[in-house]
Amino acid sequence: MSSEKELKKKLIEPRTLKGFRDFLPEAMIPREKIIARIVDVYRSYGFCPIDTPVLEYLEILMGKGGDETDKQLYRFTDSGGREVGMRFDLTVPFARFSAQHLAEIGTPFKRYHLAKVWRGENTQAGRYREFMQCDFDTIGTTSVNSDVETALVINDILERVDPRSNATFTKFQIHLNSRKILTGALDKLGLVDKSTPILRALDKLAKIGKDAVVAEMNQTAGASEEQARAILEIASAQGTNDEILEGLEKNLQENDLGTQGVADLRTILDAARAAGAPADRFVIDVSIARGLDYYTGTIFESFLTEYPKLGSVCSGGRYDNLAELYTKQTLPGVGASLGLDRLFAGLEELGMIEKTASTVDVFIPFFDASLSSKYFEIAAGLRRQGIGVELYPEPKKLGAQLKYADKKGIRLAIVVGSDEVRQGVAMLKDLRSGGQEEVKLEALAESILRTLASDPTPQGNA
Repeated sequence: MSSEKELKKKLIEPRTLKGFRDFLPEAMIPREKIIARIVDVYRSYGFCPIDTPVLEYLEILMGKGGDETDKQLYRFTDSGGREVGMRFDLTVPFARFSAQHLAEIGTPFKRYHLAKVWRGENTQAGRYREFMQCDFDTIGTTSVNSDVETALVINDILERVDPRSNATFTKFQIHLNSRKILTGALDKLGLVDKSTPILRALDKLAKIGKDAVVAEMNQTAGASEEQARAILEIASAQGTNDEILEGLEKNLQENDLGTQGVADLRTILDAARAAGAPADRFVIDVSIARGLDYYTGTIFESFLTEYPKLGSVCSGGRYDNLAELYTKQTLPGVGASLGLDRLFAGLEELGMIEKTASTVDVFIPFFDASLSSKYFEIAAGLRRQGIGVELYPEPKKLGAQLKYADKKGIRLAIVVGSDEVRQGVAMLKDLRSGGQEEVKLEALAESILRTLASDPTPQGNA
């Protein structure tokens, strides 16, 4: 009895930290489908994969994302006495990577990077302290064509995020703005030297409202109420994209930087139309500022139209000066990051995530202990035809095995006993409909593929 008590005392309660979570197969399977589609889009545009360490020297990370981000950094002194931090995004490590490996990678260089990042921020719906970002960037060019391509990649990614099918997803919009426009407006008002706190306040407009933004601009940047209201008037421009751009042109006609920002947005919209994007897909939104300090040009934020309160699921922009912190060579860049966890939370809310605990469509129960080798033979033959198969590891009652397969969401079961082997057939059972048919063993793959094609809900393939 005493030994049992001692054992109980030694047991550690299994739990996860606040803001962190485990992923069971039913969540990981659709996540991996989405990830595979994202990677396919990146590769189709010529972006190449890289990876960087979780830990960076603290000086690499500090001061790159603003005061709030610095507060959220997971930082510590390692066993070697070095001050280190866990990356809070993938862009800052990429800037360091680019400066360090410039001679090897050359420019322009197009990369994608899918990895976890960490921020010690308050948790909420779709927001965690450990989360995955799916980044892509182009460095080494100031051409607006790279901004255009960034917009098109965001569009193509979001069109493919529905893990249930290959149908095009359309219920999203991509909001566009330019820091050049905002900086030009601040220049006209004599506030360009206070742009960082003003733009951080503006970035909170949707969350806290106009009056609170005006108060923050006054308190943190010393902007008068008149100046703050003038900024908000520009940021609140309404109308069609063309109407908003025409108004900005008139307002900023004597400011070269602002005028260039307007021209950049026109170029992006024209190219998006030429590429076949729907007319309402891209929206000029002068209120978006992006809270991070390193953006200098075009900025992007993307929203699910049926769940706007979720916030942006894919954001980014141009950051012409970031890598100059690590190298004397100018390395302009533009890119964006899709927040997989936030997007996944949105898709769950919209009922677009079908939970399944299996990566295969076919199950072979261990029906006859003497037929073990035959089951492996059948499974191997089907896998060579591109069909995923799970073989139960031990003989049990058939009903229990089929219940196991059905619970995991496996669509089809192949039941083979000694009689079936002698006749060269198998029973192909549809666990969803309850129907079954006798199929010759040599025709199994053909029958399975035909059944799946008639009602395609593939488990393991994106």
